[in-house]
Amino acid sequence: MSASGRRAAERCGQRAERLAAFALRLSGWRIMARRWRSKAGEIDLVVRRGWLIASIEVKARGDLTDALEAVSARQRARIVRAASSFLAQHPKFANLGVRFDAMAVTPGRWPRHIADAWRP
Repeated sequence: MSASGRRAAERCGQRAERLAAFALRLSGWRIMARRWRSKAGEIDLVVRRGWLIASIEVKARGDLTDALEAVSARQRARIVRAASSFLAQHPKFANLGVRFDAMAVTPGRWPRHIADAWRP
């Protein structure tokens, strides 16, 4: 992929993450972190509602099926490691339930939140 193609993909991903965050806030979630990074990996969105904290992977694709299939097993494992790192750095969240979700963002549609998309 060319440098300009990577920049365009990055901008598309950032727009998708902003839209996903907006949709989650409207659903009562509180955004704890965006694009949280550690040596273990990156989490697009870390959100909390009540006694639950969720690591959200946002995927922007042309259609819903492609978006839902875009989270590879390797990527899921990296997100699980990053979530462990997040919780280690924020011990005040240790008593909360943890979940791994996905958000599918497709053109012309409201983002689709897939709760409990995978388990470690």
